Amino acid sequence: MAEYNFREIEQKWQGYWKEKGTFKAEVDSNRPKFYSLDMFPYPSGAGLHVGHPLGYIASDIVSRFKMLKGFNVLHPMGYDSFGLPAEQYAIQTGQHPAITTEQNITRYTEQLKNIGFAFDWDREVRTSDPSYYKWTQWIFMQLFNSYYDHDADKALSISSLISRFEKEGNAKIKAVCDDDTPTFSAAEWNAFSEKEKQEMLLKYRLTFLAETTVNWCAALGTVLSNDEVKDGFSERGGHPVERKKMMQWSMRITAYADRLLQGLEKVDWSEPIKEMQRNWIGKSIGAEVLFDVKGSDKKIKVFTTRVDTIYGVTYLALAPESDLAAELVTDDQRETAEAYIQVAKNRSERERMSDVKTISGAFTGSYAINPFNGEEIQIWVADYVLAGYGTGAVMAVPAHDERDYNFAKHFGLEIRQVIEGSMENGSFPGKGGLIINSGFISGLYMKEAMQKCIEFLEEKGIGKGKIQFRMRDAIFTRQRYWGEPLPVYFKDGLPYLIEEKDLPLVLPEVDKYLPTEDGEPPLGRAKNWTYKTADGEYPLELSTMPGWAGSSWYFFRYMDPKNDTVFADKAKTDYWGAVDLYIGGSEHATGHLLYSRFWTKFLYDLGVVSIDEPFQKMINQGMIQGRSNFVYRLKGNNTFVSYGLKDQYDTSAMHVDVNIVHNDQLNLEKFKAWRPDLADAEFILEDGKYICGSEVEKMSKSKYNVVNPDDIIERYGADTLRLYEMFLGPLEQFKPWNTNGIDGVYKFLRKVWNLYHNSNGEFAVSDEKASKEELKALHKAIKKMEEDMANYSFNTSVSSFMICVNELTALKCNKREVLEPLAVLISPYAPHIAEELWSLLGHSNSITTANFPEFKEEYLAESNFEYPVMINGKMRAKLDLPLYLSVPEIEKAALADATVQKWLEGKAPKKVIIVPGKIVNLVV
Repeated sequence: MAEYNFREIEQKWQGYWKEKGTFKAEVDSNRPKFYSLDMFPYPSGAGLHVGHPLGYIASDIVSRFKMLKGFNVLHPMGYDSFGLPAEQYAIQTGQHPAITTEQNITRYTEQLKNIGFAFDWDREVRTSDPSYYKWTQWIFMQLFNSYYDHDADKALSISSLISRFEKEGNAKIKAVCDDDTPTFSAAEWNAFSEKEKQEMLLKYRLTFLAETTVNWCAALGTVLSNDEVKDGFSERGGHPVERKKMMQWSMRITAYADRLLQGLEKVDWSEPIKEMQRNWIGKSIGAEVLFDVKGSDKKIKVFTTRVDTIYGVTYLALAPESDLAAELVTDDQRETAEAYIQVAKNRSERERMSDVKTISGAFTGSYAINPFNGEEIQIWVADYVLAGYGTGAVMAVPAHDERDYNFAKHFGLEIRQVIEGSMENGSFPGKGGLIINSGFISGLYMKEAMQKCIEFLEEKGIGKGKIQFRMRDAIFTRQRYWGEPLPVYFKDGLPYLIEEKDLPLVLPEVDKYLPTEDGEPPLGRAKNWTYKTADGEYPLELSTMPGWAGSSWYFFRYMDPKNDTVFADKAKTDYWGAVDLYIGGSEHATGHLLYSRFWTKFLYDLGVVSIDEPFQKMINQGMIQGRSNFVYRLKGNNTFVSYGLKDQYDTSAMHVDVNIVHNDQLNLEKFKAWRPDLADAEFILEDGKYICGSEVEKMSKSKYNVVNPDDIIERYGADTLRLYEMFLGPLEQFKPWNTNGIDGVYKFLRKVWNLYHNSNGEFAVSDEKASKEELKALHKAIKKMEEDMANYSFNTSVSSFMICVNELTALKCNKREVLEPLAVLISPYAPHIAEELWSLLGHSNSITTANFPEFKEEYLAESNFEYPVMINGKMRAKLDLPLYLSVPEIEKAALADATVQKWLEGKAPKKVIIVPGKIVNLVV
């Protein structure tokens, strides 16, 4: 048997690809392009485990397949290298985050290269590299200098807005701006001071400073997203989080809400991911209504999608974070209401949305006036109302809304029906019923009633029709050190951009990575963190950009990573266009994907790119789960009982390192070395072995079930790892890692190797013509792989390779006509062994330059058919006959068959029915 020395082979070909620049991508207008991309990783100190490469292997297989199909493939890799873990480590140790990040990237890169990915490493980008974040800062500056014009339905320069203000004021300008933006004339604008003008422009800019309610974690010294908060504590570290108002930079992503919705119709994504984005954007068509507060000049603005139910309002509910909530609490309700507000406002919005069973609230003691019927209605604070949606106030119609109903029922508030129909459990959604008990709109149906209500609101000046989005403007600052500095300085308390020639604004050195003693962000510790202009020296922004900044445009930088003049050359972005295949986790559905789409549409509006959707096809890979192993310890001592015997003893299960277990058998010596405190352990064995129990869980260090790909590669090779991860199951599904099954894949590769070698281990491929059976085995595999690649069904291709190799082994095939295309066929999955075989076949170039084998249907055409022979309705025999035989010839062969003769018992059949290629039926 020939020796398959995978270590030598894999090292050789990885060196060859690096030396020859095999995967270097350049613009080539003579070939169709294919842009294959993975969501780039954050380089953590733990390195890769076997679950991480799953998506990378899939995209690599597609990339290599496309090369064989003649495509010019761009397949890059880089690192999302600004992140909280490196900064937390810096805070604990004093080591600069850049050092930790560099060490982690070196480790990640080494691991990725060992797996043999076809990445163009010359294009590697790192978001923490100043040459990269120079352009992140540049994009921020373009957003600052832009506003969204409704008439043009795109972003335009802020300078054009200023020109219009100077000529006509803002009354006729249809633009996205703050709700409290006043109307002014040209004369008033021109009379504004510089400070007043800049304050007004901030109400229009696509990135702006505003006071915002945020999740503030004092222990981490930063604002956290809703995803990073659970039950009022930070996900990382479990520190208390409070909701508080802070001056923050924000991005006006809401300006693009409609376009973000429309764009989903143009991309090939799974419907669940699209629906998550639609729900997050949350477009609602309705009306704004102003409610007067009794005995006060204050007004409560409410957004509702069902203004036709306004006569059914029996209370108003305010979000706990609302300024009005605290202001409207009366003395007799103060103790109860303020205590409730304090607790409720610190629960995250996500938690409050998902917790529908807990009903809580507090009466403020104040009353509002229904503008339609003059009724006094109670004003409550309720945590089911979110400050981030609508106006942070709800007009509650308990009879026709489930949450309002549950709240009213809990607190004994009135439930008044205003839509005709039977009410179940006291509540009736009433989507299309007749309006009742509703003054001048009684007797109308929903659509007409809503229009009448909006006309009434606008005529009285107490509201208007409005389209509302659930999505909020995105907060764009972190009070951290390790992030992109914002290219902004402050003059008279207002923000101004530094000059483009001064980019990048590089992170300064600081003595500590903690907030200052005065509570300022860590950049407050930097010496001379100021910006010099012609008229003075001014303080620079102390906050940094959030983690999503650099990852919102990196796919463009890969197209032109070394350019210091522009963020990416237009001719190159035009050529590479949208990412053709994007693979990553579904956890980014409402964060990264929305922000990336937003920035792409903005850059499209600027005219610097030609696409407005960045990712054409996207696949969300499932998770590879860990397969934990357990040993069973006798309670009270250091004796361990094998799995099959544990029920006979009083034991407790204990996780054991899966890397010292093989096929569920524990290596006893390695176990003692792993746990020196158990070096004197004794074992009760079964059949001389200690067998461990197992369970599928998430891969975690605490469960000792993390498998390092380096260990698998050392033992079996990278090609085995690649094939095995694809063989585990469909890419999108969750699946358990089970090292027990990897031996079979390794044996398969040895079988492949042996096809090309004789029993003496010598390379031996014949130029003889292949038989029909050999060509049939090959072309079945070619056809299957073509179909599977179209459907991204990688696991079934691996199965088809195994079937093909088994058939060719049984046929003792050593024909070049079959084995040469076979090497090409498996090369996307197992590139190292394929390259070596290709070289042994006499080729001096890489197998990536070969053409994918052409499938020929004729090789699958069957020459024979196995006829079932039915005698009096029961199958009694099978006959393998050539398909070209005529009906009389088939009958003659059937009657001559010994088994058929036995069942006929010497009798001649009364009737013979033959369907060629189907069946023989004899009636005796």
